[in-house]
Amino acid sequence: MSPDLKAIDLFAGAGGFSLAAFDAGIEVQAAIELDMLAAETYHVNLVDKYHVKTHVFSQDIYDVDIDALMKYQGIKQGELDILLGGPPCQGFSVHRINDAGKDDPRNNLLFRYFDFVEKLRPKAFLVENVPGLLWPRHAEYLDTFMSLIAEHRYVIPGGTPVILNARDYGVPQNRKRAFILAIRNDIPTEGMVWPPVATHHKSGPNPWLTASTVFERPPEDILSIFKERLIEKYHFPALAAEHCISGLNWGKPLVEDDPCNIRMKHSQEMLNLFAKTPLLGDRKESGRQLACHVAHNGHKDVYGRIYPHTPSNTMTTGCYNPSKGRFVHPWLPHGISLRHAARLQTFPDDYIFKGGSMAIARQIGNAVPVKLGVTLLETVKAQLTSL
Repeated sequence: MSPDLKAIDLFAGAGGFSLAAFDAGIEVQAAIELDMLAAETYHVNLVDKYHVKTHVFSQDIYDVDIDALMKYQGIKQGELDILLGGPPCQGFSVHRINDAGKDDPRNNLLFRYFDFVEKLRPKAFLVENVPGLLWPRHAEYLDTFMSLIAEHRYVIPGGTPVILNARDYGVPQNRKRAFILAIRNDIPTEGMVWPPVATHHKSGPNPWLTASTVFERPPEDILSIFKERLIEKYHFPALAAEHCISGLNWGKPLVEDDPCNIRMKHSQEMLNLFAKTPLLGDRKESGRQLACHVAHNGHKDVYGRIYPHTPSNTMTTGCYNPSKGRFVHPWLPHGISLRHAARLQTFPDDYIFKGGSMAIARQIGNAVPVKLGVTLLETVKAQLTSL
């Protein structure tokens, strides 16, 4: 049996990447997270409930004395197997227009991450960020980071960062993220397949998981309306619509006393709006027309209903608020619950998030989907333990 690998998780958030490491049989020795509520979520679930041996440090990454951390954890340079982390990505976000975010100070956290690489000299490190990291406007940051990788004698399998979609790896969500895997150049990479081969596909024997899998099965009259809407809105042939809806897999009902079984409290005006938004409907069909929608006809997903027959749209830090995206329940007149959002990120139902609703939504939206993380880390583990 291969020995357990050891990792450190930077910018650990609520623990999505660390939970993936746990599921992949990798021991996370230390996790660093500035947000105290996210750090509490991490500790309550992974340390208290799952009994991992992780030391959780809730502090600014710039305040961490790396030498002291190594001494405290008993780690010598070159011994750590994997360094994980997704530096805050708002500066690289695709939602920034023109050159917004180009000089966001949070972008420099990418280089602070590398301070840990330089000190620890892990066998491998894996960085997660939004696809915007690879945009030309951020070339200065990415080029410098790539130069640091080469200068410190690391190799990127395949030679370049990759953009992966979580839906291709068993996550019921259309979520693209950039990943940079680097392996120390004294570690063989021959025969390594990176990125991992997709496990799910648009069609075939193992299709993408649909958003329906996180919602309980609706009544038959609602299913009939879904079929009618597929025909009306997307011109499905009647037989294809029947096959699509009847073939959906549905999830478990939410537990009443689940502390994450909460949703945004809407005004009566918004409840009325959602009530008249047709199934598979969007902002335009709801009749919601603000001044900004006249001047700018983008952001068409806001106030839209989640489609149950496809992977969901990306769960963001605003997943609690229908004004931030397509976060209205597929058939009920309100937004989705925080538990639905967590399920779409493939967190288990016993994973409890700490803080108010906005803080929890932020933790959920920032997380690496657990199932995607497992696939990535199992691939890295297989390479490191094949030596």
